[in-house]
Amino acid sequence: MSNNEITLDALARDLRVLGRRVIYYERVGSTNDVAKQLADAGEPEGTLVVADEQTAGRGRFGRAWLAPPRASILMSLVLRPNLSPLQSPRVTMAVALGACDAIHAATGLDPRIKWPNDILINRIKCAGILAEAGIVGDELEYVVIGLGVNVNFAAASVKDFPQDATTIADELGKPFPRVRLVQAILRSIEQYYLRLCAGENLRAEFARRLETLKQCVRAQTPWGIEEGIAEDVDDNGALLLRRADGSLARLIAGEVTLTKTQGGLND
Repeated sequence: MSNNEITLDALARDLRVLGRRVIYYERVGSTNDVAKQLADAGEPEGTLVVADEQTAGRGRFGRAWLAPPRASILMSLVLRPNLSPLQSPRVTMAVALGACDAIHAATGLDPRIKWPNDILINRIKCAGILAEAGIVGDELEYVVIGLGVNVNFAAASVKDFPQDATTIADELGKPFPRVRLVQAILRSIEQYYLRLCAGENLRAEFARRLETLKQCVRAQTPWGIEEGIAEDVDDNGALLLRRADGSLARLIAGEVTLTKTQGGLND
């Protein structure tokens, strides 16, 4: 098996919930779009949609997600947690923690989380998470959670690829088998997801993984720019930002950038 082959029978071994059904596409518009259609139609929890190429992959705020064919991990999961809509970001926390643990265990690299949903290696983005909730009335029907990981290509070789992004192969200096990485990620995500479904609070673990905390940040929010110290996160993963005047802002969404290379409360 080459580093760039994904085979269905290998993906979901030893899993209790995730990968109960695996749907593979050689080429698809967006795995999240497929998973959302399935979820709306009643697809059971744990279904995994995985592709070797996306023609309309996207991240947050509708940004395009660029990935050469057969070189990345492009997958989406249908999940049906017993949470309220306001608690749905806890799923993103579980997936981010699982992906970080798996990448570290499989490759020896040390991933960190940039709030709310990017995974960094050496402070450069290597993976992203896109969560989309299905809400009926005041009930959370499902969460479709997409994960894209840049694996076996050189970032500099892809036209228009973001300059602030990297790949597993770039960081290791060699390719890494995608199947092994997908297996590790699914196993690790499942462990965190089952803990979440059992009522465990993942806030402290999520906070420890956050590259953003204790840093001076600027956040583009729906109501405008917020600046201050990223002080903590709450139980639902919202960022608690301490403004210069001492007041506290609770951010549930936004685009965050560091305003210092080295900064924050540790100065």
